[in-house]
Amino acid sequence: MKSLRDLLWILPSSLLLGLLLSLLGPGSWWIGWLAYFIILDLGLLALSALWRSAGAACGLAWMLGLALVLRLGIGIFFSYVLPVYGDNNEANRAGYIYRDAYTYDAQAWDLAASGDPLWKAFERSSGIEEQYGGLTFTLGLTYRLLSPDAHRPWLTILLSALMGALGVALAWKGARQVWGAGAALVLGWIMALYPESLFSGASQIREPYLLLFIAMLLWAASTLQADRQRNAWIWLAGGTVGLFLFSPGVAVAALVVLGIWFWLARREVHIRWWWVAGVAAVIVLAGLLLSQIVAGTLRVPGGPLANLVNWLKLSMNFGAYVTTQNSGWLQTIFQALPDPLHLPFIVAYGIAQPVLPAAIADPGVWPVRLIGILRGLGWYALLPFLLYCLRPIWKTADRRARLAWFWLWLAVWFWIILASARAGGDQWDNPRYRVILLMFQAALAAYALLWARQNHDRWLGRVLAVEGIFLLFFGYWYIARYTHWQAGQVHIFVIFALIAVFGGLILVGGWLWDRRKKR
Repeated sequence: MKSLRDLLWILPSSLLLGLLLSLLGPGSWWIGWLAYFIILDLGLLALSALWRSAGAACGLAWMLGLALVLRLGIGIFFSYVLPVYGDNNEANRAGYIYRDAYTYDAQAWDLAASGDPLWKAFERSSGIEEQYGGLTFTLGLTYRLLSPDAHRPWLTILLSALMGALGVALAWKGARQVWGAGAALVLGWIMALYPESLFSGASQIREPYLLLFIAMLLWAASTLQADRQRNAWIWLAGGTVGLFLFSPGVAVAALVVLGIWFWLARREVHIRWWWVAGVAAVIVLAGLLLSQIVAGTLRVPGGPLANLVNWLKLSMNFGAYVTTQNSGWLQTIFQALPDPLHLPFIVAYGIAQPVLPAAIADPGVWPVRLIGILRGLGWYALLPFLLYCLRPIWKTADRRARLAWFWLWLAVWFWIILASARAGGDQWDNPRYRVILLMFQAALAAYALLWARQNHDRWLGRVLAVEGIFLLFFGYWYIARYTHWQAGQVHIFVIFALIAVFGGLILVGGWLWDRRKKR
């Protein structure tokens, strides 16, 4: 009955918003109206059902509403702004935030309009750039069924926005069962408002779908552990299949991270042979599938393990090459550093991306500059908690909980480092890869924030102060560089030294202060 009552607002809202989007877009207005209405109606019904199953809390309704509206609004806003004020590249001229979104959406439309079987999305010989085919198949199916008369990018933006909002709802439900209501609230708001998640949810890329599938796994696994509900197996299977279709590598990573977390967090651990065999089979199958996919990219003979190793080396070397070629000051640093330190420096530089001071001082066009500032603000708001989180983990009294949280911290940082190395520190691809495991990063941030508040811990403030020092000195350096202020420019190694000295004073001084107070 409650679901039927929800139709009283879902139906008119879907009709009105669908009509508005259709009238502003290309093609026949009634075909567009029907297409937008169907996606909006089904998506809002799913969101409403998840909201009611979570207790119909007012705060959760605001969280989900903002998650959907912001993603859809950002996508539409920049589709108007970027063609006029954006950079002079084909993606911005077409109104897309990400170059990959432009490529994937255009190829999905071409496949849908061609009349060829949509299964060609999974064939590497078809020329589809999207590596695994799941996204191209989904977008192509949407266009073929709902928009056969015209290419409507807003339709697939709406689909991504709904995937992002549904991911927030499921992540909140799963986090509440695993980590409690307080952690679920913090985690949910991070996932709903984190800028990189907003921009990916406003684009035709894989990340919002991957976030949704990972959230499905968390909620299903937590439900199975707590209540043994049979329908949780359906969610678990759906999330697993979805991840394998969109990215086998992410599927393996998510399954391993969640599987080990739940195993470590259990009070009584009984390792079953079928559990070990199942995990091993999933890892082997995913590795074989991924190796066959990357073998088509390398076009060189080799076994599955050789393919994966060669692909990773090629990705790291090419990414580092592109990064250094696009940055003069990085070339200067590389000339002063020995060769073995080049890759570690690129990784560290990638972890700092998108660099907030660079985005603020950037003299480029304002829409791209605005995107860079928002992305940088989000990352530099989250990063201190990921660094500080090791302290509350160390202080956790329960040994099994401490091991579980430490595993999650290790997995998150391994992924962050791998994303930076894989993308060569690139300011676009690297943060996109990093945001795939946003749910786990948000869980660590929630745990750190709640523990610091509960224990009135000063070290979180000190970590934030060190970050402030970093932003201050790098902000000065970037402003002097971009404004060509010759008298104020200093060598980058001087900036590194100043950050190390002042940051060290804060940390060492804080440690000495605590020791004095204890005495």
